Order: sequence, then structure tokens, then C-alpha cells
Amino acid sequence: MQSEEKAPFDTPYAWIGGEAKVRALVDRFYDLMDLEPHYAALRATHGSTLEQARQKLFWFLSGWLGGPQHYTERFGHPRLRMRHMPFTIGIRERDQWLACMDQAMGEVGVDATLRARLRDSFFQTADWMRNVGA
Repeated sequence: MQSEEKAPFDTPYAWIGGEAKVRALVDRFYDLMDLEPHYAALRATHGSTLEQARQKLFWFLSGWLGGPQHYTERFGHPRLRMRHMPFTIGIRERDQWLACMDQAMGEVGVDATLRARLRDSFFQTADWMRNVGA
């Protein structure tokens, strides 16, 4: 088994480039979701405006990546699965979320090694969020 190299930064938040890069990532993610027809099912789960979701994802990702705990300071524990239960999340929505986030990471220039690690973590979380079989 291959040993994992030590990350070049103490946290993924620092590695990604801090607040400005997390904001750019979240903004590109939601811009893509709004613009690209192949993310239509994902976009449909978000209602008419993306501003609240955009802000909450920025707050959440900042803390999840090891930066400021904006989300938990405002709302407490994320309880992601519970908070997403009102929305239909199946394989299609999961896969569109993952593809959209991966595209956004590529477009804002997330380091390739970090991008691969985040893809794995995002998949685990997104798959756990599914609440319908398909």
C-alpha cells in the first residue's frame, strides 16, 4: 500500500487559497449550476434564487475546509442530512452536484492533488445525502 504524502499546508482551507478562493469556488459552482443545462435537475432543487444557498455553502465550506467556522457560529452543527431531507436527492442530483463542483474546482484552479482529495470527500458526503434510491 502506498503511503499518503503530507499535505503542503496545515488545512485544505489554506491549501485552496483561503477565503477569496473558497468564495470564487462557490460562486463558480452556483454560476455553472444556473447556466449549464446538464445541471438542470440540481438547479431545480434550489428554488428561484441561489443567493441564500450560495452564502450558506460559502460559510459551510470555509469551516469544513479548516477555516473560519462561519456556518456553525450562525446555525450550530451543520446536520447536513437533516437539513437536506426536504429536497429530493437521488443519484442524478448527487452526480450533478459532484460534476458541477468538480468543474468549478477545475475552472478556479484548485490544485490537482487537493482537487482529487476533495472529490473523494465530496463523493462520500454527497452519497450519504441521498434520500431516494435513484
